[in-house]
Amino acid sequence: MPMIDLIQEHLKDLMPGLLGIKFNEVDPERVCATLKVKPELCTVGDILHGGAIMAFADTLGAVGAFINLPQGTTTTTIESKTNFTGPARVDTTITASSRMVHKGRSLMVWQTEITGEEGNLVALVTQTQMVLSVLQSTD
Repeated sequence: MPMIDLIQEHLKDLMPGLLGIKFNEVDPERVCATLKVKPELCTVGDILHGGAIMAFADTLGAVGAFINLPQGTTTTTIESKTNFTGPARVDTTITASSRMVHKGRSLMVWQTEITGEEGNLVALVTQTQMVLSVLQSTD
């Protein structure tokens, strides 16, 4: 099974699946996906909730970091900054493209651009992922 299908399957019952994130590109330098703006993800005025936008971007950056991890490590988001630049309206589809900005031994930085159907910028998110060693159980 291709990596993109494995990731989609693994996340289907977790928050990314609940949001409806659909991956269309996953490689070590770039992760792209779409999200249908459903009423249950919106706030007043049928506009996508900022938390849903942040969760969308965080998912892409985390997936990008995950596929770049050395064996025996895991990752967690330690910082995320979001610039909201425009609305995403109900019943539209937004697209996110996340690219690696920095890859170090202990940190990775990913920047995600989210756009609406007309190409308008909805948000720009920069997040830092920490690389953590997985502790082995001695049991």
